[in-house]
Amino acid sequence: MHVPDGFIDAPVSIAAGVAAAGAVAVSLRGARRELDERTAPLAGLVAAFIFAVQMLNFPVAAGTSGHLLGGALAAILVGPYTGVLCVSVVLLMQGILFADGGLTALGVNITVMGVVTVVIAYAIFRGLVKVLPTGRASITTAAFAGALLSVPGAAAAFTAIYAVGGTTDIPVAKVFTAMVGVHVLIGIGEAVITAATVGAVLAVRPDLVHGARGLATPLKLRVDGELVDAPTAAPVPVAAARSTKPVWITGLVTALVLAGVVSYYASASPDGLEKVAADKGIDAHVEEHASANSPVADYSVKGVGDARLSGGLAGIIGVGVTVVVGTGIFWVVRRRRRRAEDLTATSTSVPTA
Repeated sequence: MHVPDGFIDAPVSIAAGVAAAGAVAVSLRGARRELDERTAPLAGLVAAFIFAVQMLNFPVAAGTSGHLLGGALAAILVGPYTGVLCVSVVLLMQGILFADGGLTALGVNITVMGVVTVVIAYAIFRGLVKVLPTGRASITTAAFAGALLSVPGAAAAFTAIYAVGGTTDIPVAKVFTAMVGVHVLIGIGEAVITAATVGAVLAVRPDLVHGARGLATPLKLRVDGELVDAPTAAPVPVAAARSTKPVWITGLVTALVLAGVVSYYASASPDGLEKVAADKGIDAHVEEHASANSPVADYSVKGVGDARLSGGLAGIIGVGVTVVVGTGIFWVVRRRRRRAEDLTATSTSVPTA
């Protein structure tokens, strides 16, 4: 659902850019509360994984494909604020390096694919977790539902933006029906990928899933014939917690294989937005991408004749750049939180006169 340049007029694109910048600023502050020494590196990995899986277009209807948006997955794994940042990093890398999603439409894409998907998915996820029985199955089920509904929600958000600033005179009702209809099908694929990924991480390291915090039930002891809560154990220091290195390495290798090898077998059909745009005429004023001459534009390395090798190398480059940029950003965010905590500790320990 990467909106290219020319779909939305300049005033609305600017307004969406301001809104997206505000959302990113709020998310930077919120992410400081979500990230710790273990999850900060994993957030960069989540961004890279989303980049890789977005290369795997899957068929959803005759001549139409879909791909992961990733907002639900990121929000559940690393938190909603960090999730917005993860998707924003992916969209920025795709726009600058791979000519995927217009640069003037970056604000629209972050708003639709990042903010809207995260808000809808996480709200539904948290609501279901509160009413479903406590357990891993409930987390996976809630993740499925949140991801499923976030995609048509994003399609509706794009339609609303198009209604205000579309550059073509197409009836909004037709655009809405077509966009939501095809993205309901894409949402099923999104839900399957999200639930499978969240379930896989839950199976090995539930402590690393933000949405599963508080999943463990209190230990019960029988005292004088009655069950009572066992005393709460002291929190384990971060330095003494289980290493996240195996998860990080496994996740990175998986992302590299998906982007470098499996992506070659992805569907070549246009995705939901491209198909609707072509069928309804929304793309009448589409503009050439400013990064069309990038060495890796369109997910192929210039000068490499073999299509499989070219696409695989581009995918590997994309995963590498995204994980480096994402990890760097989240490391800085985490470092600022730690500095703020140190200042607070210092100020409270200094005796007053």
